Amino acid sequence: MQNVRNYYEILGVSKNAPSEEIKKAYRTLARRYHPDRNPGNKAAEDKFKDINEAYEVLSDMSKRSQYDRFSKVWSKRGFGGRNGKSTSVNDFNSFVRNERSNVSNTATAERYRSRVSDDNFRPGTTKRERVVNPRPNRRDIEAKLTLPLLKAYQGGKERIRLEDGRSLEVDMPPAMIDGQRIRLKGQGLGGGDLYLKITVARHPFFRIQGSDIYCQIPVTPSEAALGGLVEVPTIDGLVKMTVPAGVKSGQRLRLANKGYPDSQGDRADQLVEIQIVVPKELSQKEKELYEKLRQVETFNPRKDLVTW
Repeated sequence: MQNVRNYYEILGVSKNAPSEEIKKAYRTLARRYHPDRNPGNKAAEDKFKDINEAYEVLSDMSKRSQYDRFSKVWSKRGFGGRNGKSTSVNDFNSFVRNERSNVSNTATAERYRSRVSDDNFRPGTTKRERVVNPRPNRRDIEAKLTLPLLKAYQGGKERIRLEDGRSLEVDMPPAMIDGQRIRLKGQGLGGGDLYLKITVARHPFFRIQGSDIYCQIPVTPSEAALGGLVEVPTIDGLVKMTVPAGVKSGQRLRLANKGYPDSQGDRADQLVEIQIVVPKELSQKEKELYEKLRQVETFNPRKDLVTW
């Protein structure tokens, strides 16, 4: 038999690490040891499994608390079990199941020993007994949560109000997608689980196409003709993009690694569609310059039209 595996050590974080630090460490290690990036590497595959096992426990507040508690019990107990009996478990999950079994067996014995006397018991009458049910029925419930795109991308703390009147502060994971379900253990009815179904609200500027992000950028006729740098919004903030000279309206340009993250944290691209916009109003100076341009320009967009 071996000690409980140190999940904090596997992810390279301290026991007091906040959730965000644990997520960041997991995503970094998962990318490094993912089987797609290490084909045929058995050591990397085993490491990837260890990382996922550690994150599954430490990312769930209930499991993490249970892991910390049972780890302490394990260290104090050493290689022995209850009442000196050996405990045949070799990992955390087996230890948890063993502990639950012990607790369940003890509770069952106590429950059958618990008897309630009838208030009307009198000498010569029969004393009636009943078994007390220790907890109510568990039931899972589902709730819907609509998030703005940027909140779904960034994650973080979000306060939600349930139909039963409860208010919960939830630590949401980053890069959530439309239709995703998030499990909150023990937050249902009677100790059941709560499942949050995520809806990502439509954004006025960005559109999600698969993992790519699509948007339209307006440019002036001079920017389209001469090219140059223009500022483009992304979900990470403004970036500068080079517009080639002579770009056409409707042409799409690509910003690499500015799309939405996938399940492994890898970023897709942002597709930027150019829209050439003609000003509706011109200053006197602009009118004069456009007039001079019309007199000297040689470009004729209608020269190849079919005629009869």
